[in-house]
Amino acid sequence: MTAALTETRPEPRAVRREALHFAVRNGKLVTGFAVVLVLLLTGLLGPLLLGSAPPNEYVAAPMLPPSAEHWFGTTTFGQDVFTQFVHGLRTTFAVGALGGGIAALIAMVVGFAAGYRGGLLDEALTMLTNVILVIPTLAVLLIVNAYLGIRGVAVQGLFIGLTSWPWAARAVRAQTFSLRTRDFVDLARLSGLGTGRIIAREIAPNMSSYLFMTFILLFGGSVLIASSLDFIGLGPTEGVSLGLMLQNATQWSALQLGLWWWFVPPGAAITAVVGALYVANVGLDEVFNPKLRTT
Repeated sequence: MTAALTETRPEPRAVRREALHFAVRNGKLVTGFAVVLVLLLTGLLGPLLLGSAPPNEYVAAPMLPPSAEHWFGTTTFGQDVFTQFVHGLRTTFAVGALGGGIAALIAMVVGFAAGYRGGLLDEALTMLTNVILVIPTLAVLLIVNAYLGIRGVAVQGLFIGLTSWPWAARAVRAQTFSLRTRDFVDLARLSGLGTGRIIAREIAPNMSSYLFMTFILLFGGSVLIASSLDFIGLGPTEGVSLGLMLQNATQWSALQLGLWWWFVPPGAAITAVVGALYVANVGLDEVFNPKLRTT
């Protein structure tokens, strides 16, 4: 009986090798992650290569177009746009990773607990999820940010994470509810494993691809929410981000003055990050779903 039960679950190494084989051959996945990697490296390494110059320092004459000295030109105050851009990329990725990570963690805890345990715990967590799901997230973030005297990247990412998890928790719950009746989970119960170890050893590994795809969507959503808050002036009070660059460009009439190099790079970067993550997520779905794979 033990052999029959263990044979229902594929060998993890074989699954990883098969997934890797199709991943490196999937154009959507490779292209999406390549775009994200290039922007991430630009945000991480750019400030180091530019030295210790603050992003808001006045370094040249105002409204200079892109040139060999100032790649993205300067603002109406003589600030280097490329310096702001690379610092803004770092901030945007930090908020996305923090907000998406917190939301994914809460979603997994709630989803695993509700889906595996069921009963009253499932009903209570489902009710909590539904309540938070119908709350207008952006409106709550607007109110909270408006009353905070000092707003930082960590605080922004924390609030985004605390309000973005419900849909992911419902998805994780549904997957967990399906897996808890599988033979290998029954075998783990018969062997005396506790709830936490069953979820960590048996259920979560079989959902790893799904959890990773969920995190990607939460990451992209956090970037969009943070950029929206920044654009309307409720972003971090110190530093710079891509959304704050757009807000400053709008506030100081960059479009009317023809300073396209001030607002096009941050807008294009936000679009590229979110779009590339979506394309990569579609590629991952094709890799992990045998019915969608292309040889």
